[in-house]
Amino acid sequence: MAEAAPQHLALPSGLLELCALLGPSRDSLRGLEQVSLKQGVSSPSSLDPEVLSVFVPPFVSKEDSQTAGAPSATLSKTRRRSFRKKRDKPKTEPWKGLPPEDISVPNGVDLLALPQLCFPGGMYVASEPKEDCVHFLVLTDVCGNRTYAVVAQYYRPLQDESCFYNGKAHWEPSWPTAGMAGCFVPFAVCVVSKLPYYNALKDCLSCLLTHLKLCKDFEVDNHIKDFAAKLSLIPSPPPGPLHLIFNMKPLQIVFPSRADPESPVIDLDLHLPLLCFRPEKVLQILTCLLTEQRVVFFSSSWALLPLVAECFLAYLHPLQWQHTFVPVLSRQMLDFVMAPTSFLMGCHLDYFEEVSKEADGLILINIDNGSVTCSSDEDVDVPDIPLLAAQTFTQRVQSLQLHHELDLAHQGASTDLNGERARRRAWQRRLNCQVQQVALQLLFSVFREVKNHLNYEHRVFNSEEFLKTRAPGDQQFYRQPGSAEGWTPLHRWTSTHSPKRTGAVSSARPTLGTRRSSSVNLFGWMNDTFDQKTSHSETLNGTLASPRRPTIEKMAPWKSSLLHVTHRRMVVSMPNLQDIAVPELPARNSSLRKVDAADYGSGSIVVSVTPKPTYTFKIPEIHFPLVSQCVQAYYSDCVALLSKAMSLLAPDNSALLARYFYLRGAVHLMHGQLLDALLDFQSLYKTDIRIFPADLVRRTVASLSGPQRAQAERVPELRRLISEVVDKPGEAPKPDDRVKNFELPKKHMQLDDFVKRVQESGIVKDTNIIHRLFEALTVGHQKQIDPETFKDFYNCWKEAEAEAQEVSLPLSVVEHLDKNEYVYKLSSSVKTNRGVGKIAMTQKRLFLLTEGRPGYVEISTFRNIEEVRSTTVAFLLLRIPTLRIKMAAKKEVFEANLKTECDLWYLMVKEMWAGKKLAEDHKDPQYIQQALTHVLLMDAVVGTLQSPGAIYAASKLSYFDKMKNEMPTAFPKTTSETLKHKINPSAGETLPHAVDVLLYTPGHLDPAEKVADAHPKLWCALNEGKVTVFDASSWTIHQHCFKVGTSKLNCMAMAEQSQVWAGSEDSVIYILNVHSMSCNKQLTDHRSGVTGLAVQHGTPSKVYSCSADGTVLAWNVSSLRVTSRFQLPGGRLSSISLHDGHLWCCTGNSIVVVTSSGLLCQELKISENFKETSASFLSFQLLPEQEQLWTACAGLDSIYVWSLKDLTQRPQRVHLQDCSEVSCMIRVKKQIWVGGTGLSQGKSKGKIYVIDAEKKTVEKELVAHMDTVKTLCSAEDRYVLSGSGRGEGKIAIWKVE
Repeated sequence: MAEAAPQHLALPSGLLELCALLGPSRDSLRGLEQVSLKQGVSSPSSLDPEVLSVFVPPFVSKEDSQTAGAPSATLSKTRRRSFRKKRDKPKTEPWKGLPPEDISVPNGVDLLALPQLCFPGGMYVASEPKEDCVHFLVLTDVCGNRTYAVVAQYYRPLQDESCFYNGKAHWEPSWPTAGMAGCFVPFAVCVVSKLPYYNALKDCLSCLLTHLKLCKDFEVDNHIKDFAAKLSLIPSPPPGPLHLIFNMKPLQIVFPSRADPESPVIDLDLHLPLLCFRPEKVLQILTCLLTEQRVVFFSSSWALLPLVAECFLAYLHPLQWQHTFVPVLSRQMLDFVMAPTSFLMGCHLDYFEEVSKEADGLILINIDNGSVTCSSDEDVDVPDIPLLAAQTFTQRVQSLQLHHELDLAHQGASTDLNGERARRRAWQRRLNCQVQQVALQLLFSVFREVKNHLNYEHRVFNSEEFLKTRAPGDQQFYRQPGSAEGWTPLHRWTSTHSPKRTGAVSSARPTLGTRRSSSVNLFGWMNDTFDQKTSHSETLNGTLASPRRPTIEKMAPWKSSLLHVTHRRMVVSMPNLQDIAVPELPARNSSLRKVDAADYGSGSIVVSVTPKPTYTFKIPEIHFPLVSQCVQAYYSDCVALLSKAMSLLAPDNSALLARYFYLRGAVHLMHGQLLDALLDFQSLYKTDIRIFPADLVRRTVASLSGPQRAQAERVPELRRLISEVVDKPGEAPKPDDRVKNFELPKKHMQLDDFVKRVQESGIVKDTNIIHRLFEALTVGHQKQIDPETFKDFYNCWKEAEAEAQEVSLPLSVVEHLDKNEYVYKLSSSVKTNRGVGKIAMTQKRLFLLTEGRPGYVEISTFRNIEEVRSTTVAFLLLRIPTLRIKMAAKKEVFEANLKTECDLWYLMVKEMWAGKKLAEDHKDPQYIQQALTHVLLMDAVVGTLQSPGAIYAASKLSYFDKMKNEMPTAFPKTTSETLKHKINPSAGETLPHAVDVLLYTPGHLDPAEKVADAHPKLWCALNEGKVTVFDASSWTIHQHCFKVGTSKLNCMAMAEQSQVWAGSEDSVIYILNVHSMSCNKQLTDHRSGVTGLAVQHGTPSKVYSCSADGTVLAWNVSSLRVTSRFQLPGGRLSSISLHDGHLWCCTGNSIVVVTSSGLLCQELKISENFKETSASFLSFQLLPEQEQLWTACAGLDSIYVWSLKDLTQRPQRVHLQDCSEVSCMIRVKKQIWVGGTGLSQGKSKGKIYVIDAEKKTVEKELVAHMDTVKTLCSAEDRYVLSGSGRGEGKIAIWKVE
């Protein structure tokens, strides 16, 4: 039975917002009568149009609902009824265009302006019948929200006995009828919708007109009302693969859904502009829009104006046009083009001359002849789109097949109208996908390098540095005319629009009103779209940082081409280096005008795009008369059909299931069944949170009556939904997140402000390094930085960067260097014991670039340095500062008379030497990266201060040299031999993050997936729900930091080949797709933090989850439904394991063995074994072969081993020497690896103890991390991976013996 709800609940809108009938006013007809009597109708007569009738949902009268006993009317929107002008009181004063008080007109629909928009060229009587015609409107309210209208015009004859007027038959004509024969009066039906269903609504109106032509005049209103009622009952399809079909007779009407929540509805032919304009003109128009010109389209067809304009805006997705958009201007609205701000408008071609004369600075686009001109005598300065992007776009457009007739040449004639229409839609959908891909590739080509100069955290764009990387011919495109700052339009475009997604999950994805900043998202989203070309190389570079300088491999072709006079200068400063073997990347061509085709894909062939598969759901028939019983029957039919479709779905088709949940929930709401609707929305919340209607659910819950709310609270799933969506406080208002242009500071800076400014500048991101820089710049001064000092430092950094960029190495020198080496620093020309030249420093070595005929003289690699000294040598009466470097493999000592540069080079070489040694000891190449950063900052500090104390100030950045001196003891041999490599999941972050959970997933999961996705992966859960994914075949970042909620993740497990489950402290289980790295599903049945997951493979697969309050839930992996649940007493449930059909649960005070239904089998209580201490169980491992239970206890420095045969026996103790805390434990082969904290060389370090499970002795004691070991995981029993606390935040990879 339907539940009653308060009046104030506004239901989700159907397809229809408003339907109106428009025609001539009475005054116009009287004037027509007089003209006809005097002159006949040989010349067209002008009429004044007005709104005759308005039909607004809902259409079930209150009386009908009460009579039927149906409460659905109380659920409806604010009371609306259709009205007809003067129908009931024909003798009263005419309506004058304003609706009666009980009619609520949707926002954004101005009934006063609607007549002139529905008849933009005026209303004229015809002497003979004319063909029906359709045009389109875009209506915008004062807040900028758009609604869309489709208008169908048709003609009806004026009868001599009766005349259709305002919805009723006038049997007593009010004017003489002589001479009226042959008069055809225009009328229009206008349908307004919130969604741009241009083709669908055009088809609907075409069906309506076939009925209107056959009906009598007094029946017209009823036909239109029935038509509007049908549309109002059709729900809007949710984003995704499900399209709706409705039988409008004689046509089957398809309402396509948007591809995803961030994409627009595409229900028009996107190739229309390509038929009207040459590719060069299309690019010119897109440039006008991107540079925010004042654009006016012209055409002799009113219908083409909005369609072509909408196509161009679709080409710009995910960017959105933020300015005025009026694609149809009537004759009375022409003064709109005098507006001084940016706009996009459309006018009839008849007004071309008038508009071009009256307004200056307009871009006039003639759709009919494909021309683009300017209205003023002086041409508007519209720059060309960057050359490479333009050429590629042109080639791809030319390769598109734009004519459907060519596709039909091999097919026979169709005798099925709807079948032929379906084939035409399929062809159009494929072509639309290709056009969208070509347009997106254009945007990607133009904007792809913007992200290198965009500071994500502080939302600062360094336009000056970006423009330096552009070719001179392209720079004008990236500048706003008349703006010295450069690219002001991009700031607006990127700071106000939300794209698809970049790998952010849950709170980072478009979920419950939480969204990443859109400008950051835009470029990441483009990268995701073209990940087959860019993501791998960008990922490798992104593992540590983006390169500041070109590698030797990339420099070689630069130097041989005269096209590269304009050098690229990168703003991101952290040098990129990886000493581990990684796949070689194709060199990024440095040319600003020529590029290898492989870099962007072939320009002459469109990238093959296969549209994603779509499904259809046929809306049931709507029976008339439209009374409450018929509407309720329609809703019941919808629910039944949706339920049947859901029952036939394959278990793994969760995307389609989510859309069915959405539709059924919406229909339940319209039906008045609020609790059923909330249950469907709860299922949707778990299945695909991207399309979850949070605001609608919030309003639905708020509208529940007291008894209904109490009933909902008794249902666990609804109680959880209410808690998640309604009861949680809303987010605090976000600060202004617009992208700002980088500017040098104008005030003195304390430490925190200095950190922010340096990060904004793109010089350094690491907060700890910036702290050292602050100390260096404030030595002997007050602890603040003045603006002049910062400016000098910034300029020194940029000058050094430019100098290194312009280093020209001959091929004879390049041959001696590795492909991935960079030249970071060159000395001035100095005398050495190996000749005269410049000392060059790369990340691997020092070499002498000899003068005269440039040559290469090896000095030493940093690995082979044995000693570095700064001394002086006598020359006549002078003592010249000299740098001496002693190599381990050579007896000869290198000497260079560096004079004033000697002290700086001494600091730099020692820091690089120390960084290399630490990198080799710790198997961590990031030490070299950080050493290089220290060295480059030293150079900038000395150049900034230029004082006797500058060297001392620079020494504050000799961090690794001091560390090496403070830790002279050799790295433990066992640790060095077992450690294979270290990786940093916090790379690119300002501070290291603790590694909370690690999960290894094997590769080749799905033969259909891409090769890169088929590699094994390492999932790293960092603090606050951040997740980084590594490609475990090369230990490079596969997906950089994305969000899974906002709380700490406690556990992760691979539930099936395509799913990783993550249990969070916020009590939610997030389900991650291993291919898309997205989280569209959430399980919210737990009431406290999820602490453990155990997977039971089989048919069907099950996952057991536990939470801190002692709750254990069993989940069906396919349906994501809870199959059983039980509660363990006492709470503190920290982990769960599945063995031999039983669940082993660690509760802190005990280890409990229960059946899958929760029946207690065994219990091991800690109080019975450790009465003298307050210890608690931390974790455990089962060794069934040895029939042993290994446990770790908080507060104890030992591991305890129980016999599974008799848990009452005293356990065996395995002592861990120098261990102060145990945090984690795993089993690998016949070993137990224990992670925690212990002493090493008198300092607290993260340690790993490797225990032989058979001998119960510690085989290895590994000094793993600078901070505690927080988590361990095994990679196929070949490697063990350990994650450290936030003091280090790195992952160590250990070889298993």
